[in-house]
Amino acid sequence: MRLFTHKGSGIRIAVFGKTDVGRTREHNEDCFLVADLTRRKASLQPDVREHELGAKGSLFVVADGMGGAAAGEVASQMATETVYQHLLDHWLTDDENTPQQFAYRLKEAVETANARIHTHAKEHPELRGMGTTTTAVGVLGDHLYLAQVGDSRAYLIREGEAIQLTKDQSLMQRLVDAGEITEEEAEKSERRNIILQALGPDAKVRVDLTNQQLRRGDAVVLCSDGLSGQLTREEVATLVEQADKDLIAQCSELIDRANERGGPDNITVVIVRFDGPQLRDPSSKEDVGHKVFPLLDPEADTEPVPIYRDSPPPLPQNKMPLVLASALAAGLVAAALLFAMSGA
Repeated sequence: MRLFTHKGSGIRIAVFGKTDVGRTREHNEDCFLVADLTRRKASLQPDVREHELGAKGSLFVVADGMGGAAAGEVASQMATETVYQHLLDHWLTDDENTPQQFAYRLKEAVETANARIHTHAKEHPELRGMGTTTTAVGVLGDHLYLAQVGDSRAYLIREGEAIQLTKDQSLMQRLVDAGEITEEEAEKSERRNIILQALGPDAKVRVDLTNQQLRRGDAVVLCSDGLSGQLTREEVATLVEQADKDLIAQCSELIDRANERGGPDNITVVIVRFDGPQLRDPSSKEDVGHKVFPLLDPEADTEPVPIYRDSPPPLPQNKMPLVLASALAAGLVAAALLFAMSGA
């Protein structure tokens, strides 16, 4: 079945991305990717930064690596490259050009990246414990499909408001969902760096697959927690809505603002704008936010397990994806998780 027969989608994409080491890290473990899948081009060259959405869609990825030495850099780069290559090898050769198949391939690509990173770490002991968050956004027709593992975020900016499309796979988010703490308390917690999943540490992951319909004038912001941890969603919306600045300037200003607040981590941001006659105008009645996309044949995956990322600088240490190294730390997290789930 071919759902999208393509003679020009009428959907225009403008995109730019930027990454920065921040003020306290010694090197950058973040990675991002911008790609026009239809034309098999992944770059920030002008013909990708502004392109018409093709029949096979477009892809945007942000990955935040973790691990000792250069392990985080290896993991995040492997994640972005694997997701992109998997879609080229499988989605572009699929006869079934449907949203269901596209979403399946996107989820499958993230799972493949996890398996590759996990195997690579086992084969290279010096990279043991490496991992990376990954948030991959695929665009097909007038829909976004989001595959997420970890806590790198995607915001939808619509009519001046920022709505978070992803849900952090973190201990603090679990406690917020259980009603045990507020979002404000979670943002200030010393345990906010505990995430429940990353690509690499475990042989299997549970990919959060969601979707959102696009409207004319929408912007999507993908970012690592080096940005979302320093700026509120309201501040992100205000900076992205500046009509007098192009995407390059907006990316730079977001990063500059995070650095002004200490820049305790690597900072990565990708901004994507959507326009064109095939997109409808936004409506206040629409359901916008974290919306699960149900696959027809979902597979059972492993339950998320805690992964600890070291406290942010001033200590000049890399984030380490350890399944809590000390018995005391492990006991605290296990107790918190049990308490949260018992109240859910």
